[in-house]
Amino acid sequence: MALKGNLETVLQLKSSPEKFLSVWKGQAHQVPNHTPTNIQGVDVHEGDWVTSGSIKVWKYTVEGKSEVFKEKVIVDDEKKTVTLIGLEGDVFKIYKVYNVIWQLTPKGQGSLATIILEYEKLNENVPAPDIYLDFVIRITKILMKESPTHKWKDTETG
Repeated sequence: MALKGNLETVLQLKSSPEKFLSVWKGQAHQVPNHTPTNIQGVDVHEGDWVTSGSIKVWKYTVEGKSEVFKEKVIVDDEKKTVTLIGLEGDVFKIYKVYNVIWQLTPKGQGSLATIILEYEKLNENVPAPDIYLDFVIRITKILMKESPTHKWKDTETG
């Protein structure tokens, strides 16, 4: 049984790649407001809210369990990707490597989001991180679904 692997899925989003990237480039502090039952908080550990390479600490709930995740976010406008490189947190109790990548491709008025979860298990008894992929899918869908009470700021016009 392989210890390293990738889980991958593709979602169709109504929003553009630029809108998705803008969330991670300067509005990550708003994410808990959009999905408080899933994500309870986020703080900058190193850097700031807008600089690629900044380090953030997330407090979230997955399958009823409160967890913490420290990550470095890399946003690549040219490639239209967001990469969360896992540094510390609860996932590292069972995984040696845990990274989340979104690759955005324009499609009509929206986009296709390929979500890749890269992982390496600590041992072969550890399950693939399907619960975390489900969590990322759920968060992605919620973040890109706008409602009258939760709209993302247009970073082009302020």
